[in-house]
Amino acid sequence: MKISYKSGVALVLLIVLLGVGFVIWHHNARAQTSIRVGVLHSLSGPMAVSERPLVNAIQLAIDEANASGGINGRKIEARVIDCGSDPDDCAQDAERLITQDYVEALFGCWTSECRKAVGQVVEKHRHLLFYALRYEGMEQSPNIIYGGAVPNQLVMPAVHWALENLSRAGGPSRGGKRVYLAGSDYAFSRVLNVLMKDLLAAHGAEVVGERYEPLKSTAMDDLVADIARQQPDVVLNTISGIDNAAFFNALREQGLTADKVPVLSFSITEVLTAEDTARMAGHFAARNYFQTVPTIENQAFLKRFSKRFGSEAMVDSPAEVSYVNMKMWIDAAREAGSGELTRVQRIILRQSLPAPEGVVSLDPVTRHAWKVARVGRARPDGQFDIVWESGRPLEPSPFPSYRSREEWDSLLKSLGLAGEPKT
Repeated sequence: MKISYKSGVALVLLIVLLGVGFVIWHHNARAQTSIRVGVLHSLSGPMAVSERPLVNAIQLAIDEANASGGINGRKIEARVIDCGSDPDDCAQDAERLITQDYVEALFGCWTSECRKAVGQVVEKHRHLLFYALRYEGMEQSPNIIYGGAVPNQLVMPAVHWALENLSRAGGPSRGGKRVYLAGSDYAFSRVLNVLMKDLLAAHGAEVVGERYEPLKSTAMDDLVADIARQQPDVVLNTISGIDNAAFFNALREQGLTADKVPVLSFSITEVLTAEDTARMAGHFAARNYFQTVPTIENQAFLKRFSKRFGSEAMVDSPAEVSYVNMKMWIDAAREAGSGELTRVQRIILRQSLPAPEGVVSLDPVTRHAWKVARVGRARPDGQFDIVWESGRPLEPSPFPSYRSREEWDSLLKSLGLAGEPKT
């Protein structure tokens, strides 16, 4: 059967038109398909008050990115899971988000136990987790981006400041400080107190008490009675976030106000002080970010957050880091042209941006962020007046260099806190 010249031309044109139509359809279909990310945080239960602002901050960054074109024309969609910060539940949810929902990255976890559990999942799948909390360090994973501070970027410089500037009423103004270590019975307090005792010994300070309260403890009377007996110059407080309400309430009932026994806390934020500002007013907190950071970027960020979530919505350091983590992933995905994991993994480590807290850059060796350290004094309105800051971002050192990795691993094992550190 012969095909006429005209029929042949028509057939060729039809094939060309079909090809062009397929290209246009494929482009539009791709543009309409969202890029998914997974979010693992507590939206119910006692931790929700602390973790909800992190989810809000992540959503704000996504909304802003989608309003400006998403990633190569594709919208970003957050699959938010209420895992209650339970390590087992979060690990199972992470597995499902990766293998069934095909998310391109995970954002979340609060406790170190949760991070470690989800970390095993992302390492198995060679995936990517963004973590926003300051933590005890002693970890480094090729599949985790650590947006929060490690001790040398927050705790240790803040302790230096406390030794120079804080004294109980009638106590010595400098040198020979008497220090009390109050913590919760979990990894963060245990590891930090090892580091702080090393630093205190180097400064000739005396540790007059060291106690650990069970997590979710509401009975702090014995701890506070011991602090009253010891009369320290300063209390270094690593009690878990939501447990601090009971601690500061007991201090107030004992008459141990900030002018008598100042407390420097490492788990207090605006979200927690907002619950009862009177208990914590006058005491001190060490964070990398406070709402009162006087940068143009921060003021603009707070206005956008308030507009999106209401004037009563709170922002604190973990929420700000969650926003920055998502912004860094978005920038890397845009540079890569998609959220494709392998490409983003190569690009993410050279990200740097002007964040609300100041310029934040990722360290390509440790996968931790460079951070400015700050100390704030709690005000009656729940905000903090910044009384000291490092002035420049501090390089992350997850494993402090005055011990070897093997020595740190051995020490952590002796405390029952860790196995082999990741590389």
